[in-house]
Amino acid sequence: MTHKLNVNPAFRPMRQKKRNFKLKRNGIIKEEVEKLLIAGYIRPMQYPEWLANVVLVPKPNKKWRMYIDLTYLNRACPKDSDLLPRIDALVDFTVGFEMMSFLDAFQGYNQISLEPEDQEKTSFVTK
Repeated sequence: MTHKLNVNPAFRPMRQKKRNFKLKRNGIIKEEVEKLLIAGYIRPMQYPEWLANVVLVPKPNKKWRMYIDLTYLNRACPKDSDLLPRIDALVDFTVGFEMMSFLDAFQGYNQISLEPEDQEKTSFVTK
């Protein structure tokens, strides 16, 4: 299963200027990138047209979570007109079924791959 980005062609690709981090945070970013490389979630890229920055956010356990600032790409993708179902509608839908399953995946945001032609749009800079 893959996801196709619906990018408005009126938006031109954008390269964010690299943000500078303190030495300690650069080390944290390097560790996170290494984990993602080893897991096969990311790969090195040469000369991408779209380029976003890394953002580090403190977690309650005093560690850091790494995000990619994809705000410009989000603006370039029109919003879906389909609304998410309300919880009461979801509960009503389960009536009559004997079993239900709720799944939660570790690092769930990496579970669905992007179409190959869209992967470059989520490129990020670390060096």
